[in-house]
Amino acid sequence: MKKLLSIVALSLAGMVSANAAVVVIGNPGAADISKGDAKKAFLGKGSSYVVYELDEGNATRSEFHSAVTGKSDAQLKAYWSKQVFTGKGNPPATVSDAAAMKAAVASDANAIGYIDEADVDGSVKIILKP
Repeated sequence: MKKLLSIVALSLAGMVSANAAVVVIGNPGAADISKGDAKKAFLGKGSSYVVYELDEGNATRSEFHSAVTGKSDAQLKAYWSKQVFTGKGNPPATVSDAAAMKAAVASDANAIGYIDEADVDGSVKIILKP
């Protein structure tokens, strides 16, 4: 019985770490950001941040936008299509994965992005946990 409980406990611990939350990251010297400011930045609405997105189809991207901008993948695509068509803005630069996101954000004091909290290391700082 103890062995079974140990296996269940280890399985649950693995599930918790596998489902870590998405976080907004900045350069190690960056200040914290509010959810409202993050939403504005990632929707291109008058922000001084250099914003990086993960590539389309990435589950972390979907989780982030659901939590911060309130937009689904399809809504986000439509939003940026309209912004580009009307000349009001262009979508943020994209990176392929968490490692590329950390490298991009770490290299620019004004840059922000998002990754799974489990991927955070000393090269970046968590500035928002939505």
